[in-house]
Amino acid sequence: MAAVMSEKILAAKNIVCDIEGTTTSISFVKDTLFPYALKNVEEYLKNNWNEDATKTVVAALREQSEEDKKAEVEGVTTISAGESEDIIPEIVKNVEWQMSKDRKTGSLKTLQGLVWAKGYKDGTIKGHVYDDVQKAFEKWTESGRKIYIYSSGSVDAQKLLFEHSEQGNLLKYLAGHYDTKIGAKREKASYESILKNIESSGEEALFLTDVYAEAKAAKEAGLNVVLLDRPGNAELSDEERKEFTVITTFSDLSFEAVPKEENGGAAVTNGKRKIEETTEVSEEDQAQVYPNKK
Repeated sequence: MAAVMSEKILAAKNIVCDIEGTTTSISFVKDTLFPYALKNVEEYLKNNWNEDATKTVVAALREQSEEDKKAEVEGVTTISAGESEDIIPEIVKNVEWQMSKDRKTGSLKTLQGLVWAKGYKDGTIKGHVYDDVQKAFEKWTESGRKIYIYSSGSVDAQKLLFEHSEQGNLLKYLAGHYDTKIGAKREKASYESILKNIESSGEEALFLTDVYAEAKAAKEAGLNVVLLDRPGNAELSDEERKEFTVITTFSDLSFEAVPKEENGGAAVTNGKRKIEETTEVSEEDQAQVYPNKK
């Protein structure tokens, strides 16, 4: 039996939301996004080889491969030095290897995001979100909540998914995005850093996820936590269900309105809270925004 929905959960003013298995089906990521990246990564590299974004991600992939080689990671494929397009086959091989191991390195996630961007923008890909997501996001923002996304996928990939979702552009509901630059999702410190960044106490924040290990880390950081039991998600044990509140749909969360002065003075216009547009963080600000970044 699931834990009872507490008043503290429903009083939370800031909602930090996972993507895969929470807003979006795991099958979409595995059956649509990953195959598209594998199929199109070589073409992307060839067509965009001289772009700054490509050069940056290739350098990061090479650095990652060197670290993996030093660590004697089994099966690692290396990427030669140099800027010639001749190394593209090596990059593709490295990407294929990392994806076969379901690795979540920053360099891989960044390249995937670059490849997916084309698919989203030409309409080949539409971001899957569950039927209850758009309506829930709208109700939550109307009640004065701020919604943040925290996913292992890069911030750019997150924005693409929600901008080009099956339910339209959902970015207007989102106050900020975090990826693994802030820290690993199964580490307490990552959630502490997010709380600091959004200027929230743990009691005022709610984390929504389908992964017990993430839920546990967020709980240790002081956040309220609710687990999602969506179709296709990993089965939750009886013990996990006893420890956390478990829901099957966002519509199970009914929040009361948050007074303007109690949520950072968030403006409410025509019943909807005005959300400031998320801006990119400069390199100079990285140390403050991502205190755990190495």
